[in-house]
Amino acid sequence: MNNNLTKTMLVQVTKAITNFKLIDPGDKVVVGISGGKDSNSLLYCLNMYRRRYLNKIPFELQAVHLDMGLGSDLAPLKEYCRRLEVPLTIKKTDIATIIFDIRKEKNPCSLCANLRRGALHNEVKELGFNKVALAHHLDDVMETFFMSMIFNGNIKTFSPKTYLDRIDLTLIRPFVYTTEEQIINLLTMAEIPVIENPCPANKKTKREEIKNLVADLAQQYPDIRQKFLTSLHNFDAKNLWPRMENKNGRWS
Repeated sequence: MNNNLTKTMLVQVTKAITNFKLIDPGDKVVVGISGGKDSNSLLYCLNMYRRRYLNKIPFELQAVHLDMGLGSDLAPLKEYCRRLEVPLTIKKTDIATIIFDIRKEKNPCSLCANLRRGALHNEVKELGFNKVALAHHLDDVMETFFMSMIFNGNIKTFSPKTYLDRIDLTLIRPFVYTTEEQIINLLTMAEIPVIENPCPANKKTKREEIKNLVADLAQQYPDIRQKFLTSLHNFDAKNLWPRMENKNGRWS
């Protein structure tokens, strides 16, 4: 294993946890793992962080997988969690049946995300945990920013930490300083399994278009990810235009 990569990613995760106060002593943290590269890698890195700071910041760590009913082979996921010595809960759902058979959604991603989010939050509450760790990385931060700007006319992206007061849960994103390329490299080095996504709508979304846009920008400007990250920390609302007063959302 490339120790430099794991050390770098541990530093990035530690920096995110420290800067945004993502984990406190005594927290009970669930990683929602889909079986994909991002969430499986986050489980690996958070487990590494937990072991490193066991005495300083003790917290519980558990994995939860939502079985959507698409027929995925979960054996590699079960073995992976056994290897990490992290408890795994598999929650069976009817999400795929609802979306593809009952609703017959042509654009299923939004509904699917809402159903998965609700099912995950309910399971976390039933388990008695107080935080959910999501595997959104720096590339996701950028893609969300550009999607919001291009498709919705807003300049925004998600926060590293979000408290949901309605259900008393905190969402944390320890990978916000970590790039997708680092995660991909970690897979082979740490022997992290990846379960193929069987969803019929996989890679047929607007986000995939924006992912390609970000990749093209990075080809031309190799440091764009770090520059983007710096701009988020240095953001000053005074540098933007005043809010529009027109009710239709347009300047006259």
